[in-house]
Formats: sequence, C-alpha cells, structure tokens
Amino acid sequence: MDANAFALAHQHEWDRLRELTKRRTLSGPEADEFVRLYQRTATHLATIRTSSPDPNLVLRLSQVLSAARAELSGERVLTRTAVATFFRITLPLAFYSVRWWTVGVMAAFLLIATTTAIYTATNPPVLESLGTEQQLSQYANEAFAAYYSEYPSADFAGQVWANNARIAVQSIAGGITGIVPAFVLYQNAAAIGSSAAIMHSQDGLDVFFQLILPHGQLELTAIFIAAGAGLSLFWAWVSPGWRTRAQAIAQEGRTTVIVALGLVLVLALSGVIEGFVTPSDLPWLVKILIGTAALAAYWVYTIWGGRWALARGGSADLAEEEAGWSVPVA
Repeated sequence: MDANAFALAHQHEWDRLRELTKRRTLSGPEADEFVRLYQRTATHLATIRTSSPDPNLVLRLSQVLSAARAELSGERVLTRTAVATFFRITLPLAFYSVRWWTVGVMAAFLLIATTTAIYTATNPPVLESLGTEQQLSQYANEAFAAYYSEYPSADFAGQVWANNARIAVQSIAGGITGIVPAFVLYQNAAAIGSSAAIMHSQDGLDVFFQLILPHGQLELTAIFIAAGAGLSLFWAWVSPGWRTRAQAIAQEGRTTVIVALGLVLVLALSGVIEGFVTPSDLPWLVKILIGTAALAAYWVYTIWGGRWALARGGSADLAEEEAGWSVPVA
C-alpha cells in the first residue's frame, strides 16, 4: 500500500476530525460524525501500521487521535471544589474506614514491643547478643541521641519522611498477602523493644521516651494506619462478604490508595516534628505535648471528620461511573 496515496485519499476525514475536536460544543449530528470519524481514523492508523508503517504519518495520526480521545473521554480539571471534597469527605472517610484496623495494629505493636523489651532486659544473654557492654553504653549515651542531631533539620526531616514512606509503602503494597504488613509490624516493634531494653540497661529509659514520644506518636500511628490498610485489603480477599471477591478487592484497593495519599501528609508532619522539634532546645514536656497535639489532631480529623462526612452521605470510594458499574448480588 502506498502511504502517500492512502493519506491523500483520507486527508479530508482527518482534517474534519481535527476540526470537530477543536470545537467547544457539537450538535447531535456533529457528535455522531465525530465518533464515526474517530473510529475510522483509528482503523486507518492500524492499517498504516501493519501495511505501510510510515513514521511521519503514524505520528501525525496518533496526535489527531490523542486529541480526539481526550475530547471524547472528557478533560478532568482539578478545581478547588474537588480539593475541598477530598479533604472534607474522601480522606477522612478513608481513614475512618480503617480505624479499627489501625487500633488493632497499634495494640499488637505495643504488645510485641513491650514483650520484646521486657524479655530482652530481663535476660542478660539476650541483651549481650545485641553487643558488648562498651557498644551498648556507646549506643545509649551517644548514638541514640546523636541520631536526631547528626544532620541539619531540613535534611533529617526529609530522610525520616523517605524512610517512613518506604515502610508505609511496603505495608500497603504487600497488604494483599497479609504477610508483608505483619512482618513489617513485627520487625519495627521488635526493634523499638530492643532499643528500649538497651536504654534501660544503661539507665537511659527516660531519654528514650523523651526522644521517641514527640514525633513517635504520630509517626508510629502512620505505620499502624498503613499496616491496617494493608490488612484490610487482605481481609477483603479472604472474606469479601456480600460482594464478589473481585468487587471487594477493587473497592478496598481504591480506599487504600486514598489512605496512602493521606499518609504522605501525615508522614510529612511527623518528619517535620522529628527534624525540627525533637532535636530542639525546647523543654521535653513541651516537645511531647506538640507530638500529642499532632496525634490528637489526626484522630479528631478521622473520627469527627469521618462521622461528619458519613452523615452527609459521603464515600471514600469512586463514583460508579468512574469505578465501573457492578452487577447487583444477593
């Protein structure tokens, strides 16, 4: 097939499609013509690619079709109303939907961390396996506190955010397995329990809590939320309820994505507290109160905001025309 002859024969159709694409409004007959021309042009592009793949002609037709496709599917514009709806309705409902998972994960985390700390502190062989007496002393009296002031505050906050975001992503992305969030939870709980045991052995438990509590309240809650969201996705697969398994996973997956977006902000705030408040010269009680206020703000936003949005018929999921229509089940 001669590409130039083919282009010459159909150029008027492509020009007409380009013209209709640029119009702000179309009449009924013009809309029908627009759809027909889009379908024909898509067929033309497929024909050219298989019979005479002229790169310039392929590029030109691809551009025409791309513009027409955008017009057909409708352009999405991020408006202030959409942003306000996200923060007033969608996000608090997403957090609210995993609140009990978050609390359950928190209870499991505290149980593991406390058990690990007590077991390690009361068993000298276990404590000795973590390092020599000199190493434990150096960790408790120097390294633990130096960690929070080793880098400039802004750089440290960024590093903390990146590290915690990685942990959250692991829990959410691997949530469908049920194993990944449980492993991440256990790993971090055991690490904190071991650190507490080391600090206790060197009479530094007060320093441990003074440095952990300012940022740790919100930071650990973010990890709990991520693990809880991941486990809720796993449970949707195990026990979909009245929904089909595919519907349950799709719905929980979309909510989990919203939770992940919200965690970006939660982890950013905890990173700021860890980078600027924890190593500051403020009295330790003030630092802890700042961390407590940040945690309280999250739960007020989640509980009160979630109930408020729910009472107004809000949803953390996409509308059916965006998520896809589901067949009714009984």
